[in-house]
Amino acid sequence: MLSTARKVMIRRSFAQQGHQRASTSLPIDSYLRSFSSSDDSNGSGNGSGNGKISDISEKLREKIDTEGEWAYCSRQFMSPLQVPVRGADILTSPLYSKGTAFKSGERDRLRLRGLLPARRANMKVQKDRILNAIREEESDIRKNMILEDVHDRNETLYHRILVDHMEEMAPLIYTPTVGQACKEFGMRFRRPRGMYFTEEDRGHMAAMVYNWPHKDVHVICVTDGSRILGLGDLGANGMGIPIGKLALYCAAGGIAPHRVLPVVIDAGTDNEELLNDEFYLGVQKKRTNGAEYFQLVDEFMQAVTHRWPNVLVQFEDFSSDKAQLLLNHYRDDHLCFNDDIQGTGATTLAGVLGALRAKGSDVTDLGNQKIVIAGAGSAGIGVAQVLMQAMIEQGRTPEEAKDCFYIVDAGGLLGKEQSASLSIEQQMYAREVDGGMPLDEVVKKYKATMLLGMTGVGGLFKENMIRNMAKNCERPVIFPLSNPTIKAECTAEQAFEWTDGKCIFASGSPFYPVTMGEDKVFYPTQCNNMYIFPGLGLGASLAGAKTVSDKMLYVAAEALANFVTDDELEEGKVFPALNKIRDVSRSVAVAVIDQAIAEGQATKIDSAKIDDLEAFVNKKMYDPVYVPLVEKREVTI
Repeated sequence: MLSTARKVMIRRSFAQQGHQRASTSLPIDSYLRSFSSSDDSNGSGNGSGNGKISDISEKLREKIDTEGEWAYCSRQFMSPLQVPVRGADILTSPLYSKGTAFKSGERDRLRLRGLLPARRANMKVQKDRILNAIREEESDIRKNMILEDVHDRNETLYHRILVDHMEEMAPLIYTPTVGQACKEFGMRFRRPRGMYFTEEDRGHMAAMVYNWPHKDVHVICVTDGSRILGLGDLGANGMGIPIGKLALYCAAGGIAPHRVLPVVIDAGTDNEELLNDEFYLGVQKKRTNGAEYFQLVDEFMQAVTHRWPNVLVQFEDFSSDKAQLLLNHYRDDHLCFNDDIQGTGATTLAGVLGALRAKGSDVTDLGNQKIVIAGAGSAGIGVAQVLMQAMIEQGRTPEEAKDCFYIVDAGGLLGKEQSASLSIEQQMYAREVDGGMPLDEVVKKYKATMLLGMTGVGGLFKENMIRNMAKNCERPVIFPLSNPTIKAECTAEQAFEWTDGKCIFASGSPFYPVTMGEDKVFYPTQCNNMYIFPGLGLGASLAGAKTVSDKMLYVAAEALANFVTDDELEEGKVFPALNKIRDVSRSVAVAVIDQAIAEGQATKIDSAKIDDLEAFVNKKMYDPVYVPLVEKREVTI
């Protein structure tokens, strides 16, 4: 018979192991009873009189300390991370370092004793210290530098700050501040991050990808730096964009930081200032073009997909003359997408669907809109393609859907007479009449209900244009989507003022709330691709999708649009608050996985074995917390 003292010892053992079972698959109660003889049936020795062991779940609930080295930290079991380094090498690795938060046991175990100050902090203290430093700064670029310093020494802490304070931090690591960070990239360079591929590397890429130390890369964000935001050709300085995007993949999309890779294809630059800058870090010659350029990109694509066959490649900020060509070539047999074309399109579609809800219209009313798009580059055409595909999904014919669009570039409304100078994608939207008509006249004549700006021309939307639009439309939809803020086609204040507060507004860069009258406040939201690409990447990666299909983009946009509450729409918001971004990404990922399964593309998921897909995705999402570290050793006997 098992004694009471022995039972208590076993229970304590289970509590200390954090619910881990001993070398048996039995539940705890059954395991305890297995020690008892048949004599226990009379109730002796268990204090209950009925042979049952009292429930200990309440006793296993952890009380979190508020003082000492374990303050605000859990002692519950977490799977340890085996690290291939020890001592000072751990402290210099941003993936493994906890800074001053290493506990006393770890300091001994990992040979860190004496290498750190005596005070053992915790993540809360570390985070508060960084937040104080950021909030004391007035300059956004200085705040960005503080965050990137943390990124370079402690990735777990960096991503914890982003997760917990996304609304405050996103503008500092991404638009609009990332534009200035890219311009200063060469002068601010501290440590290498990511990989660079140049013409000199031709013939070596298959081998050089093995220089990257991580063998399980899920997402690559690659740019050639030729069209960084609205700033133009920044060459290798464009590396700031993939770094910022992938930080959002980690914090918002829950992809672990060792599974992402930022890349620059450095094909030179046509920026004269950089060509003459003695501190520029990239290839200091004119851009490679034509066949040599496409061969350079193709070798890169073959190299990365050979080492990481399931990797998702996101094309970012390629110039308009190359972006669509690259996407068309690779999209049908590679897991890839172009964020400027497809990501912007899907995000804008979600905003447009939200705007229709805000108007009190059904989302199927999309095909009845008169949509004027200012900007016929890759972003403008990409948005038109995604919106048109959505109309077709809703039952419109291609001709009916195409007739909703009026696309205007610097030379006016795209017309058939310009066909010789237009790309195949642009020709699709060229009008039979009024080719070359100026933007303001197009808005007025065709009674635009939606005006979308992707020109990079700050202040393009003039007062008389917006007022004319408001005369012909009860609730005009106005989306100036260009980045950074100085490139926005109009401000939130202008849009609300010129429409007497009637417009539905979203922008590419953030704007402050707008107050009209004594008490009417409008809350402009940011039509930012970060609502789409982290969840899209997470879903495609978890599903093991072979390609990113148009329907995946559509369901991602639907998932985002459905996340906006009626209360948010009432406040003039067509996108959810950024502090919900991980929940948004989870919903987008679930929608993408569902679609991948429906298309027969899901190579990593057996839907029959997953009862709750949302719970499955949630479990797979990276959560930046400190876990126990143990040195990876080879034990021989």
